[in-house]
Amino acid sequence: MTLALIAGAGALPAALVAALPERPFIAALDGFPPEGLAPDLTFRIERLYPFFAALHDAGVTQVTFAGAVRRPRLDPALFDAATAQIVPRLMQAMAQGDDATLREVIALFEEDGLAIAGAAEIAPALVPGEGLLVGQITARDQQDAARAAAIAEALGRVDVGQGCVVQQGLCLAAETLSGTDAMLSTVAGLPAALRPPAQAGRGLLYKAPKPLQDRRIDLPALGPASVAAAAAAGLGGIAWEAGGVICLDLPQMQALAAEQGLFLWARAASSGGRA
Repeated sequence: MTLALIAGAGALPAALVAALPERPFIAALDGFPPEGLAPDLTFRIERLYPFFAALHDAGVTQVTFAGAVRRPRLDPALFDAATAQIVPRLMQAMAQGDDATLREVIALFEEDGLAIAGAAEIAPALVPGEGLLVGQITARDQQDAARAAAIAEALGRVDVGQGCVVQQGLCLAAETLSGTDAMLSTVAGLPAALRPPAQAGRGLLYKAPKPLQDRRIDLPALGPASVAAAAAAGLGGIAWEAGGVICLDLPQMQALAAEQGLFLWARAASSGGRA
């Protein structure tokens, strides 16, 4: 079975390739080049069916998705006849939000005979299971993580984001379209008067997949930059749903967290906050 990586921007595609036993066929969406990878093919949404044909010609039978993309602006002049016929279907999905759009994309690939593989399936080492990976957690941290999991679930059910920051039960920020880095920057800039005293608990960043999303695509990701940003925001650690978050360069994350005095906790979903 020949695997193709449908790559977006950022470091995740290269990390996924490095975790695989052999290099996959790499296709990149035009305008969203992956870091550190040379695509075998660049494609546009307006020519989706010619792209499918190119994948079949390359012997591809299975695809996985990794990397960041935004909704591209579509050029009506570029549509081929077959792709033009599915424009109403795509537009209807886009109007319903990111999760609906991604489910529709998966459906189109599968209808063309291409199997979808999630990152946890093909590179399980990138998706840590349950456990405390660095540092120590307190009863206050456990309470904050449970509160954060409940908030993240509520946000996810309305397709808003995949994370939040909680300190002593207070939600300091929630992830939206601008992403995790912007959220942590907001927390770092909060006036001291709006934050509880750190002595009683420094708070945490929490990440989890949306409850209704297809986990074969768009899993949340953390990396060394996330650890540095959490430290800069004055947090005590990072918690995430075990088995539901991709960790880029986990050894470096652990080293940096230990250096900054942060904990890293892959928290069981059954610990509360998730249906």
